[in-house]
Amino acid sequence: MEPDGGEFEGFFAREYDGVLRSIEAITGDREMAVDATQDAFIKANLHWPTIRNYDSPTAWVRRAAINASRDQQRSERRRRTREVSVHAQHTVSTLDGPDRIDADASARALLDQLSVRQREVAALFYVEDRSIDDIADTLGVSVGTVKSQLSEARQRLRQVHRH
Repeated sequence: MEPDGGEFEGFFAREYDGVLRSIEAITGDREMAVDATQDAFIKANLHWPTIRNYDSPTAWVRRAAINASRDQQRSERRRRTREVSVHAQHTVSTLDGPDRIDADASARALLDQLSVRQREVAALFYVEDRSIDDIADTLGVSVGTVKSQLSEARQRLRQVHRH
C-alpha cells in the first residue's frame, strides 16, 4: 500500500468516535460497536486509495460498521440458539440477563421497540443528528425509504409512549 501522507490517520482520528457512537446507538452494545467500528476502519484502510475519493468516506465506513454489527448480531443469535437447544433440558435460559444501567438506558429502551431498520434510521437521525440524505447514503437506501422508516419509527414510539 502506498503512503498517503497520514491522510487515513487523520480521517480515522476525526471520524472514529462519531462512527462508534452511531453503531453503539444502533446495537446498544459497546463491545459489539467497538468491534464493528474497528472492522470497518480496517477495511477502509485496506481500500483507502479508492474510498478516499468517495463523496463521503465516512458514510462508507458507517455502512461497513452497520453491516459488521448485523453480522455479529446474527452470529450471536445463532450461538445463543445453539446454546439454548443444547442446555434447554438442564438449565433455565439466562439470555436476557440483568439489565445494564447506563446513561443511555432510556434511549436504548426506546430504540429496542423498533425494527432493525427503524432503529438504524432513528439512531442516526436523533442520536447522531445526521441528515436524511446522509442517512440514505450511509445505509445505501433511498431518501424516501429513510423518511418512511423514520415516520414509522415515530409512530411506533408514540404508541409505546401512550402505553
